[in-house]
Amino acid sequence: MESLSETLWDVVIEGTGLRQSLLALALSRSDKKILHVDQHDYYGSAEAAFGLQEADEWVGNVAADSLTLPFRNASLWKAGVYGDERLSFSRAYALSLSPQIVYSTSQLLAQLVSSKVYKQLEFQAVGTWWIYDSSAIDASPSLRRIPNGREDIFEDKSIDLRAKRSLMKFLKFVVDYQSSPETWEPHATSSLPDFLSTQFKLPPHLQTVIIALALSLETPDNTTVSYSLPRIARHLTSIGVLGPGFGAVLPKWGGGAEIAQVACRAGAVGGGVYVLGTGVKDASTDADGSSDVTLSNGEVVKTKLLLRDVSSGVPSDAVIAVSRIIAVVSTSLLPLFESTIEGAPLSAVSVVVFPPNTLSTSDTANTHPIYIMAHSNETGECPGGQSVLYATTLYSSNRKALLKIAIDSLLLSTQNAADAVLYSLHYEQTAPSFGIANPLDLAFDDRMLEDVKCDWKKVVGEVDAKFMRFEDWAGMNNEQVDGDCDY
Repeated sequence: MESLSETLWDVVIEGTGLRQSLLALALSRSDKKILHVDQHDYYGSAEAAFGLQEADEWVGNVAADSLTLPFRNASLWKAGVYGDERLSFSRAYALSLSPQIVYSTSQLLAQLVSSKVYKQLEFQAVGTWWIYDSSAIDASPSLRRIPNGREDIFEDKSIDLRAKRSLMKFLKFVVDYQSSPETWEPHATSSLPDFLSTQFKLPPHLQTVIIALALSLETPDNTTVSYSLPRIARHLTSIGVLGPGFGAVLPKWGGGAEIAQVACRAGAVGGGVYVLGTGVKDASTDADGSSDVTLSNGEVVKTKLLLRDVSSGVPSDAVIAVSRIIAVVSTSLLPLFESTIEGAPLSAVSVVVFPPNTLSTSDTANTHPIYIMAHSNETGECPGGQSVLYATTLYSSNRKALLKIAIDSLLLSTQNAADAVLYSLHYEQTAPSFGIANPLDLAFDDRMLEDVKCDWKKVVGEVDAKFMRFEDWAGMNNEQVDGDCDY
């Protein structure tokens, strides 16, 4: 095999995260010479999914500050050894570092179909949404189902008739909010609670429900109308698109990590060369505009275009951060996944929202919302009889304790004891505060595809080329496309 330095590459792509892998997929039929490198020895970068032993090793690397950007302060706890009567063997789990749901109306799904790689993927339904209610004076805190449509709203006895009319008026507005700019544009920078109160007379408890659908990690006062409306509309218009009772899906076996892996396989079948365990150390630009790229293994390669991983080398004052806990629990949490909609499938993922000031430690309360994505074993991420909880909130010094309380509160609300936790992985994750698509978002942001398409055009240079619209591979079956893509 000729050395990497003997080829003039059309593009060198650094990192095998979701964005970079989708770019490799887009270029897989371009006949370009593509070198795809990753400093890690696994695919997925920040979107990777690990078995338990791999997660152990990853935590050690984070502690040693060894090639783990954009992660920090990782720690784990486990109830026993892998393979005992409680925790199963390591490969029975696939824990995703950057869990995201994909809404049914997302352009990503359309691109996975048009590029033909959907045949290598399996999707599970993201169904019921819940909100943690601690407001009742004479009752214990509990989980309350978020209405999933007009029928749910009118059957909800906790909402009085006047509030139902106000809520239906808002829902009718928001699904087509762009056609009524006079209603919202004067309030674009106002907080969503103020807008819901003044324009639609929604009471505070319904404002909390509506805000939850935006999946905003910010406080309600910092969640603006212009930010929220497209996200709420995305949620509502996605329900029923792929089937009754749900509006989003999750790729089985590791979420975004599985998409990245499949996309890289397509890139390899298309002739791309993959080198894991090797990153970009340095680069210099020649007079003709090409770049001399020094790899971490010492090789120097020449490329017409170098696309760096923007998560590397970002100054600490130019990032945002979240705190996360991944918890494996010894219960199926079946009531969380059941739907009230006739004909709806049993969901594999449910979303639980803890609004601000509903949880507290001895000295502080959760000033920001906490989201828990509950994954059943149908996601392929854990054995039968267990579930995986992904808890996320904006970073602060006390967030780890609050995330633990949120997990315990969820378990207690579903009549499970806190000792159901078998494994707990805590870490912080950062992302650049600049740019369009936020990789810390809890739902895939289609604007990432705009970034991918922009990079694709730089390489292809043909404005009339079709972006991710391919025919089936001639003479190849799924098994061949599913082959190994290591260099």
